[in-house]
Amino acid sequence: MIMVDKIILTLLSTVASKIGIARDTLSLRAALKRCKGRGLHIETIIDVGASDGRWSLVAREFFPHASCLLIEAQDDHKKALDMLKERDSRFDYVIAAAGSRQGTIYFDADDLFGGLASSTPVGNNCISVPMVTVDEEVSHRKLSPPYLLKLDTHGFELPILEGAKNTLASSSLVVIECYNFKLTTESLKFHEMCAFMENKGLSCVDLVQPMHRPGDQAFWQMDLIFIPSANAVFSSNNYLPLEVPR
Repeated sequence: MIMVDKIILTLLSTVASKIGIARDTLSLRAALKRCKGRGLHIETIIDVGASDGRWSLVAREFFPHASCLLIEAQDDHKKALDMLKERDSRFDYVIAAAGSRQGTIYFDADDLFGGLASSTPVGNNCISVPMVTVDEEVSHRKLSPPYLLKLDTHGFELPILEGAKNTLASSSLVVIECYNFKLTTESLKFHEMCAFMENKGLSCVDLVQPMHRPGDQAFWQMDLIFIPSANAVFSSNNYLPLEVPR
């Protein structure tokens, strides 16, 4: 009976996948599918904190014609990013931290898939890395809007957004890893980030992969997805709108 149940679950999962039903509505793919269903148009994906490019590869499943700029501070990802660029010429990258100005900045390189930029020395494996602004990279490379801007930057969001004012104004979609705790004295908690983004004309429309920290199981982080506040989805405050706004 257990084997039969497993076979049935596998078949149901396969059918659901074929007809486009996501089993996990909080997954990145499920959220990006919902965003695409709103008719959002993306010409360029800008992935800040890109690591080896795996996030951008998922995003490209839903926006396959978009070009991608990956901004990653840790040089150890360069080999993987070179391979990605060789496979697809629409991918490009820069090894640098993103911030509010051009220059250099401290970076905690203790975690290859984490890390944190800081204006002062930080962490047990602190290095100095180049720093660029999103706006300057977009302008220099003549990247076309509308943009999908993604930040996975562990509390360093405000300086990055300060250096991305023009890009933010031309973004159809913004994905930011947000926290329920203040990671630094300057970082924003998730509700503060929502207020900050609304002041920039973007409102939260979705969330991805909420996480609880081990030990006390307190809510730790999630990715929040923002779209322009003028989008028709925000024109209805009913739980069951008559139609899906696009």
